[in-house]
Amino acid sequence: MAKDNSFDVVSEVNLQEVDNAINQAVKEINNRFDFKGSKTKITFENNQIIIVSDDDFKLKSAKDVLETKLVKRGIDLKALSYGKIEEAAGNTVRQRATLIQGIDKEKAKMITKLIKNSKIKVQCTIQGNQVRISGKNRDDLQAAIQLIKDEDFGIPLQFINFRTF
Repeated sequence: MAKDNSFDVVSEVNLQEVDNAINQAVKEINNRFDFKGSKTKITFENNQIIIVSDDDFKLKSAKDVLETKLVKRGIDLKALSYGKIEEAAGNTVRQRATLIQGIDKEKAKMITKLIKNSKIKVQCTIQGNQVRISGKNRDDLQAAIQLIKDEDFGIPLQFINFRTF
């Protein structure tokens, strides 16, 4: 009797790459002419990126620089959840971007429902902040991966821990 093959669907962000992208963005902002004399800062703490600048226009420019650096570092921008632009101390504005780590229950249920409705012969189980998909046939697993890739869940998804027996 054939044993099950499986893989996990996760949503993870490499925090070291995020930190590297932020450092590159800060370096570019410090060297750019249009930011000379401004109070623009980008910091990273507790899975939040905080952008502070003089006004909305400079904040948007700093955000564009940061997003460019993140994309170059392989970080999907869907992993960022931006908050509202708010007033900060010293006539500045601030915006927070939270990094999304893991798949929440609602998205996990959407993934399992998509797989079950497709009639592919695999089983889905929600395990904390990831979804495990297992089945006897590797082709079915590949079809499940393609089905998940074709659907947009609003978060970056990775497929890890391929186990074949």
